[in-house]
Amino acid sequence: MDAFFASLRLVLVTMAICVAGYGTTIWSLAQILTPGSAEGSLIRTADGTVIGSRLIAQQFTEPQYFWPRPSAVDYNASAAGGSNKSPTSTELAKRAEEIMPRYDATAANPLPPELAAESGSGLDPHISVNAAMYQAKRVAEARHLPLPEVETIINEYAFSPGAFLTPDRLVNVLELNFALDRDGKAP
Repeated sequence: MDAFFASLRLVLVTMAICVAGYGTTIWSLAQILTPGSAEGSLIRTADGTVIGSRLIAQQFTEPQYFWPRPSAVDYNASAAGGSNKSPTSTELAKRAEEIMPRYDATAANPLPPELAAESGSGLDPHISVNAAMYQAKRVAEARHLPLPEVETIINEYAFSPGAFLTPDRLVNVLELNFALDRDGKAP
């Protein structure tokens, strides 16, 4: 019986150190070093209301907003996953053909591929600057803004994720839409 109680004490001490102690230490360090990402990279309004995370795509369908990539999981963060369809899949091609009219894509004005195909996680919050510029005219018209003003906002929020190693710039769709709304540019 002494061995049982000794083992039980060892388990409890180990759990206290490895679970509670380690978890609390890592959480505390994250709060000090990177408080924004430690709390989920949340985007908040001026009054503190959470509108989303910089890390997870949200669906936007209104014309005054930039639209993210399609999602194989319907933008459900608890069910992340891609479609696993091959580029030669007829189902994928059919889905892309259904999406193209939403963007008024034509042979003369082809849709950027990322706007017709899901990302690997189905929750990618970013689109390329090219994909944002493709949508800029629709957003500008819906918000009654000059196109150059919308293009300027896109460029303000564009970034290169790998700095000088990746020349292609991305933009976070939620941050871009929030910037347009926050600056009083909603219709």
